[in-house]
Amino acid sequence: MKTMSVRRLALSAVVAAVYAALTMLLAPISYGEVQLRLSEALCILPFLVPSTAWGVFVGCLIANLLSPIGILDIVFGSLATLLAALCTAAIGKTGRGWVQCVSACLMPVLFNAVIVGGVITFSSISEPLSAAGLAGFGVTALWVGLGELIVLFAIGLPLTRILPRQRFFQNIIDRLKE
Repeated sequence: MKTMSVRRLALSAVVAAVYAALTMLLAPISYGEVQLRLSEALCILPFLVPSTAWGVFVGCLIANLLSPIGILDIVFGSLATLLAALCTAAIGKTGRGWVQCVSACLMPVLFNAVIVGGVITFSSISEPLSAAGLAGFGVTALWVGLGELIVLFAIGLPLTRILPRQRFFQNIIDRLKE
């Protein structure tokens, strides 16, 4: 098993804190069927620094403690973010071209639309497996996915191209290699 360095652990902790704080600070738009969780832009960090996947996950877990949906969102919403972050990290290992950048941004959109859309539908509809429930899931997944798409492509995608060119970010990467 590969161990995580203290620097990588510290960076993941900072990412977790920023994610949780940003989500909670913007709570009115961060929770619910129609959400614009700006902290989700941090989901592209594992594309650039794979070890931050755990920070994004922990930050989401902490933020979801305030979720009006409760334990289902705490568990499954956080799991959606972890799966997306791990896939994003794997995509980052294959290269940093436009196709990889777009693919990395799509992972949080897809995982959250399906999983969080399912959690919201299951917790808000009395018969989630009925025809009306499945239609409700489709609408909810669409809204959750649209919010993710806006954040990831308006903020996340530009960050995948801008961050690697910034000296401060490159210094962080260099320090992680020491």
